[in-house]
Amino acid sequence: MPFAARLFSAVRSNRCPLSAALPIFAVALLAVVAHGAETIKIGEFASMTGKEATFGQISHQGARLAIEEVNASGGVLGRKIELLTEDDQSKPGESATIVKKFISRDKVVAVLGEITSSRTLEAAPICQNAQIPLLSPGATAPEVTTRGDYIFRACFIDPFVGTITAKFARSTLNVRRVAILSSFSSAQSVGLAKYFRERFAADGGTVVLEQKFIDGDRDFRAQLTAIRAAGVDAIFIPAYYTEAALICRQARDLGLEIPLLGTDGWESSEFLATGGKAVEGCYLVTHYSVENSSPAVADFNTRYQKRWGSPTNALSALGYDAAMLLVDALRRAGTTDGPKLRAALAATREFRGVTGTITFDAQRNPTKSAVVLTVKNGQFAFVQDVSP
Repeated sequence: MPFAARLFSAVRSNRCPLSAALPIFAVALLAVVAHGAETIKIGEFASMTGKEATFGQISHQGARLAIEEVNASGGVLGRKIELLTEDDQSKPGESATIVKKFISRDKVVAVLGEITSSRTLEAAPICQNAQIPLLSPGATAPEVTTRGDYIFRACFIDPFVGTITAKFARSTLNVRRVAILSSFSSAQSVGLAKYFRERFAADGGTVVLEQKFIDGDRDFRAQLTAIRAAGVDAIFIPAYYTEAALICRQARDLGLEIPLLGTDGWESSEFLATGGKAVEGCYLVTHYSVENSSPAVADFNTRYQKRWGSPTNALSALGYDAAMLLVDALRRAGTTDGPKLRAALAATREFRGVTGTITFDAQRNPTKSAVVLTVKNGQFAFVQDVSP
């Protein structure tokens, strides 16, 4: 309840003398007139520091640009949006603490976050129980939206990524024998490995060997030595950029000059910087390409570059789309009421985002296309579009 309304309520209940309340009420009324109604608060939890910091920082920049543009054009429902951003430090457990605070103290109407599936899964039950919509820019694990009907995402899901990567390996690269090197401490990595394995086998390929590691490992030579001995044509590495860049370097050091395949978890400037020449020619399936020729992407690139001084990538585009999906739903709902906002989000059809045209299915997952990128001259370069 706005402060002026609370004060008026106190006067009516005789908890505050009228003589004392009038000067304060006048000041509060002037503040409302001068500054407009209270803001609409949206919470965002992101890995602003820690091992996946570039994910959170870049996604946040996309979301912040969206909110700034909306506010500059007058806001939504006659009010400005306030984006409350908290750093989960890339650590387990932090997301739940942050989201509880968003809901109980800050009274947010919706939550954005996280890029990673594991930290989104921590927060999902909290938002579901409070009937506060949660929309993740990049959590691709299928189980994310199974946590309840208030949980949404702006990205495609792991089964699509895994199968598209396998299809690309077989049909475009003509790979027949592969190894998989995945993290058994990451639900996303385990899922991606599963979907890749199933599609690759269905297309007539053979997964010769699977090796495992734990998130945070830095030495992968034992696994890569076993893979080298197996005589494979390529390696699928469903990992985040911190481990993936080291894996690529160590693979090249061991003489493995074969295609190395990854997913959107590789798309970071840190992957390029750490991997150096070792990641040249690697492939990844992701959500977006800065080289897309559509006017919407070109315009987004220009606005983002002007605001942040750096080019866009999939994470900045997903952060932007996630924020704009919420704004679009607020407009259509006509209210910040949780159940009505959830219903408006679920009814999203043909929303034109910078990562593609988004329609939510019955499980609140978007139907959209993907792209394949390669690393060329130290930059991510477009290879091809891939439709569902």
